[in-house]
Amino acid sequence: MRSILIVGAGKSSPYLIKYLLGKSQEQNLHLNITDVKIDHLLEYKKYNNCTVSTINILNDSEREEFILKNDIVISMLPARLHMILATSCLKHKRNLITASYVSDEMRSIDEDVKNKSLIFLNEMGLDPGIDHMSAKKIIDKLKDDNCTIHSFKSYTGGLIAPESDNNSWNYKFTWNPRNVVLAGQGSPAKYIENKKYKYLPYNRLFENTERINIDNYGEFDVYPNRDSLKYRKIYDLEDIETMIRGTIRKVGFPKSWNMLVRLGLTDDSFKILNCNEMTYRDFLNCFLPYDKSLTIEEKVKRLLTIEEKDFEMAKLSEINLFSDSKKVPFKNASPAHILEHILKEAWQLQANDKDMIVMYHEFKYRNKLKKEKKIISTMGCIGENSKYTAMAKTVGLPLGISCLMILNNKISSLGVQTPVNKEIYTPVLEELKIFGISFNEIYL
Repeated sequence: MRSILIVGAGKSSPYLIKYLLGKSQEQNLHLNITDVKIDHLLEYKKYNNCTVSTINILNDSEREEFILKNDIVISMLPARLHMILATSCLKHKRNLITASYVSDEMRSIDEDVKNKSLIFLNEMGLDPGIDHMSAKKIIDKLKDDNCTIHSFKSYTGGLIAPESDNNSWNYKFTWNPRNVVLAGQGSPAKYIENKKYKYLPYNRLFENTERINIDNYGEFDVYPNRDSLKYRKIYDLEDIETMIRGTIRKVGFPKSWNMLVRLGLTDDSFKILNCNEMTYRDFLNCFLPYDKSLTIEEKVKRLLTIEEKDFEMAKLSEINLFSDSKKVPFKNASPAHILEHILKEAWQLQANDKDMIVMYHEFKYRNKLKKEKKIISTMGCIGENSKYTAMAKTVGLPLGISCLMILNNKISSLGVQTPVNKEIYTPVLEELKIFGISFNEIYL
């Protein structure tokens, strides 16, 4: 019996667990599912080949006891906690898989991981994960055909499916709300376009959108995200003229979100004291200039240069920002924290709601005859309900598939890895097709 330890079993875990349970008999597996609280995991106790337990990963002896009893570890924890597990996995010679970006700290132990003949496979989810694998598959094929890629754009979005899209923002939370509220903050978006380096600060990020079309799914707005420049090396495209990675949102969402940015509501750098004494309306008024002759609505319209009849005012009203009855529940909290609470109320995923994942890659290249060509590669995935979401499917399945590949010695790569080489991405992408996660490639 081979034992798999899953640490952290939140909203992205249902498909991972379902996949591994489905393979458990033929693959001789036992799952140890752990989390800080396990109320949401009790349904798994009925399975003979599955154990559900609480875990305190900050307790060294408890954490290491769990790791010693298992053959491989899948961390579904927040990214900042992966290194705690990585240190113990290194100590006790256990392979590790995560769906998070490789941190500098994780990368620094690459040689140590290799010396123990281990693999710590990171970025094995959706974005990062499926985006890398699907892009690298085309990049490697074009290179094998002696083509020169001069432009690569890649965008991914976690959205609400059309049949569950029933608010004016055309958005609901399908993943961590805090990450949505804080998206794009910190360093500017960095990319290269037509050989020119671009650095887009947060306060202008949502004003710089492009429109794309994905067959069978319609039109979307996209904008750059994080540091696209580092992917030139990762994808072996160091001489590329255009490299942009970014986020997909439904048409109009970035413009509307930019209102919240301009108001200052997404700021996480300071706390508002005694905000528990405020209504949502009071909270909004904190960011508006004092004017005894103007209402809050009038001040918002003036600041954002919008009219009463504009759809944007209706959107602000829909999320209850002007409410005089709803109270902020925190004593001292940042604007971003308060906004997250307000939006969680407004954009809650209901039990039968379905989410949607869309991904878009655009490659421009010159073939070996120096002719200009283009490839558009797209993927769409619709969830089943608020538990078995498209987000959980596209994050969980690559983790599960790669876990079995490692257990069955199908991956020879060692060290701190991401899924950008053929021995990983080829079989994973092939198996994902069985679950309806496949790419439509259009050659132009």
